Amino acid sequence: MRVLVVEGRDEEAKPLIDGLRRHGHDIVAVGSGAEALAEHMSVDLILLDLSLPDIDGLEVCRRIRSASETPIISFVDQATEVDRILGLQAGSDDCLDRPYVFRELMARIDAVMRRSKTQRMTAVARGGLLIDSESREVRLHGKLIEATRKEFDLLHYLASRPDVVVSRQRLMIDVWGHPSQAVLSAQASRTIDTHVSSLRGKLRDPDWIITVRGVGFRFGRN
Repeated sequence: MRVLVVEGRDEEAKPLIDGLRRHGHDIVAVGSGAEALAEHMSVDLILLDLSLPDIDGLEVCRRIRSASETPIISFVDQATEVDRILGLQAGSDDCLDRPYVFRELMARIDAVMRRSKTQRMTAVARGGLLIDSESREVRLHGKLIEATRKEFDLLHYLASRPDVVVSRQRLMIDVWGHPSQAVLSAQASRTIDTHVSSLRGKLRDPDWIITVRGVGFRFGRN
């Protein structure tokens, strides 16, 4: 796998690059946001330091995500929950606090790549709604519905489990890459509500996504 390592500090970059190479990965290493924006289209995975010397890392993440579906794992120093959520909202598939254990990073890479592969391979059709993971298009009775990346991921996740009530905590873990051990905050919960509300509006019917009070959400049509 070809990995883009975007790290502004040599002392952080070298052990990361060495470890990835020991696991057989081909590495492209850059030290700035500008270089990351120039290189990101040629790789399978991006490891992104959000503390870059030239361009704000969140902005780099947003720009990459607007142009590409390449999985991104971002790094934040001594992160608060807000820092992690901002990273996820900017388009990261996962966000890892630093210092981290390399073994945990490898486990997260495996999880992100599995999730990305599943989303690319699976198309879901329910009640006139087609969610095509190859093109990442949503169509309702043949009409294209514009959806953001996370709206697409959320809708696809729920539609793939039509008979399952999914908790908010599980959505933040599986769709937003929220750490499994973290407590769901009010801000994270509002992030889910905002995306659900937006999808209901775009699909012009609130019954596509049903709120199960005190539990979470389920897909509403079969």
